[in-house]
Amino acid sequence: MITYDDFKKLTMQIGTVKLVEPVEGSDKLLRCEIDFGEKDDEGNSVLRQIVSGIREYYPEYELLVGKQLLYVTNLEPRDIRGVTSNGMLMAVDGIDGKPVFLVPETSVAPGTVVR
Repeated sequence: MITYDDFKKLTMQIGTVKLVEPVEGSDKLLRCEIDFGEKDDEGNSVLRQIVSGIREYYPEYELLVGKQLLYVTNLEPRDIRGVTSNGMLMAVDGIDGKPVFLVPETSVAPGTVVR
């Protein structure tokens, strides 16, 4: 069990998938670039790189581009197979064991915070 205060430390946001590609040398990992609505000083979009172990379940991973998915965005960066991951994709186990993504019922702005 964790305390409610510990739970409140998590930042969960909706991100829009902009790019998905396999991580070299892995059958399970995908490197994704996600739009959380962040901008640089010139107003250009800044995408966040997140690595997810879902490749075996999504052989047509290109179809994830454009989808809005739920992520934990305030985790420490983690190096996975030489690729830095800056967050974690959230999913639940489906009846068939395949991950089922948690998605907004309607489209929302990238970076929308879960409350």
